[in-house]
Amino acid sequence: MRKHPLSTTVIGSYPFPGWLEFASNHLDAFGESDIAEIQDDAVTCAIADQLNAGLDVITDGEQTRFDFNLSFYGHLDGISMEPESPRRFGPPAHDQRGKHQITGELTAPRGLGAVHEFQRLERLAPPGPTLKMSVPGPFTMSGRLQPNADYPDRYAITEALLPIISRELEDLVAAGCREICVDEPSMSCYGYKEDPANFVDIFNRTVEAISGKARLSTHLCFGNYKGHAVGYRRYAPLFPAFLGLKVDEMHLEMAGREYCEIEAIGPIAEKMDVAVGIIDVKSYLIEPVDILSERIRQCLEYAPADRLVLAPDCGLSQTARWAAKQKLINMCAAADQVRSSL
Repeated sequence: MRKHPLSTTVIGSYPFPGWLEFASNHLDAFGESDIAEIQDDAVTCAIADQLNAGLDVITDGEQTRFDFNLSFYGHLDGISMEPESPRRFGPPAHDQRGKHQITGELTAPRGLGAVHEFQRLERLAPPGPTLKMSVPGPFTMSGRLQPNADYPDRYAITEALLPIISRELEDLVAAGCREICVDEPSMSCYGYKEDPANFVDIFNRTVEAISGKARLSTHLCFGNYKGHAVGYRRYAPLFPAFLGLKVDEMHLEMAGREYCEIEAIGPIAEKMDVAVGIIDVKSYLIEPVDILSERIRQCLEYAPADRLVLAPDCGLSQTARWAAKQKLINMCAAADQVRSSL
């Protein structure tokens, strides 16, 4: 939970250590206990990097997921996993992610794995920082599933996934998780050509059962697969409808867009906390502390310090670890610098 003005957080994902990248491609060389130890070690590294930076809110870095949402499909019954990428050569882009076939009723009788991830984080993290879990929302999850006769379009798939996601959120709260990001980047990517009020309804029904029981946030971005955006990079089409999202904190990427639409954080801050991405996860410029301090002061022209949260633009999984570490260190140092002058 919030401790002071200008608190610092991350979205969810964090870079894998090099050895984890290697191990994840050679899992058949390890036993069950070896893999459990690898997972603990990876989360320990992610925690250490975040604590060293000075973050107020930390995650497990999603070290045991293939990506922020890809591992969740492995917990679903009623689908056939895509055997390989549909395009393997040429510049990396979002079309290298194919779709899984739906083969039956979509269910997740054993949950989606987030509770186990939280319990690991809780076991390994020291007292002090707030622990946050990120869970992809149903509209974003629906994007990797191919419609069929029983689920004829993306919205039908979304409705099937909605109670599954809701149950996972309830189970997280029951396990003691008190900060949850319901990650719906597909809504912000495609809101310009869809009905944003419908997205708000989908989101609010997803979180209805845990509203008021945990600090809820959501992350609006325009895609970051291999460091590339996929959506129309404007927030204007989403508002004012998205002010109706039932969350305590809304996150917007700003650094990679040169703070375009920075004024949008003002109306958000009137209703909830607004988290601003001041670190560009797609750039290998390590933002100097003085520049970040200047950007924070720019944000303070539109949102009060007690409603302003500071974060990277997006998850850090697509950024090299050496850069992610220093970017977070500088972000937290800038927050401390500006906070001391308030």
